[in-house]
Amino acid sequence: MDVLAPIEAMLTDALGPLGPLLVLGAFGIVLIAVTLPVILKKKVEPFDKLKAQRTAAESSTGQALRRVDGSERLDRFATILEPKTAEELTASRLKMMRAGYRSKGAVRAFHAAQLVLGVGMLALGVIYTLIVSAQQQMSMQQMIMFTLLPGAAGYYLPIYWVKRRAQERHDQIVSGFPDALDMMLVCVEAGQSLDQSILRVARETAPSYPALSEEFAMVANEVKAGKERVAVLKDMAERVGIPDVASFVTTLIQSATFGTSIAEALRVYSSEMRDKRIMRAEEKANTLPTKLTLGTMMLTVPPLMIILIGPSVYGIATQLGAK
Repeated sequence: MDVLAPIEAMLTDALGPLGPLLVLGAFGIVLIAVTLPVILKKKVEPFDKLKAQRTAAESSTGQALRRVDGSERLDRFATILEPKTAEELTASRLKMMRAGYRSKGAVRAFHAAQLVLGVGMLALGVIYTLIVSAQQQMSMQQMIMFTLLPGAAGYYLPIYWVKRRAQERHDQIVSGFPDALDMMLVCVEAGQSLDQSILRVARETAPSYPALSEEFAMVANEVKAGKERVAVLKDMAERVGIPDVASFVTTLIQSATFGTSIAEALRVYSSEMRDKRIMRAEEKANTLPTKLTLGTMMLTVPPLMIILIGPSVYGIATQLGAK
């Protein structure tokens, strides 16, 4: 920061106490004004032209079949609100689906939230810095910190929210999966088919495990729509991203391939899932003593030391004071 000190002094002498902040803000505005038209410029594809012509014709004749929602309003900003490569776009969609956002424009809405919150919090940081610097002297480091930190917080807030939602759904599916398997086993042994049992499990687990119910309901609806069951189950395993579910899907596929009993496979796998749930509970219970050690030392040892050593220290201090 020693290199910035002469520049800060020169700008302060020329423009006053707010000189460095004004120059930084002007530089940012110039960069935005130069880059924004380039970023927003999008080459119109022939299919987009046909879509625009069809939409204009439907709106002129009053035969529009559906309304334009918020995701379609973001189509014009798709260049800056979507990843550039197909691999990154697929990974972003998978991440949003694991967080529970399945709409077509979820990725665009996510990046739009990042942009709006980042720019909005950055503007609030600039306003706060201007107000504080008008009342008291601030260094260049403080100006940069109070300006950039809110913008960074606004940019990373949607990322934190999506990760938190994905973790909550992950924990909910892991905790409810053994119960769902037991219910599915009961349905299959009662004479229902696998598709009917999946639909029944989706309906019964909705109040307690809504995330797991959504996944099973999606499987049942895709099978009803005519999609192959093996492909539907593989999509579910990839969409959820949990090893237990992937193993369950593999078990069902192998059972259907080799012609073995689905009820027997479900019985063995549900028993294994119950054992794994017990082991996870035991693992958490075994980590409690380690986690309580620090709290016990902080809350128990200092009062114990005061009770044991305090009178002796007081007596020694009194004797030294008398001498």
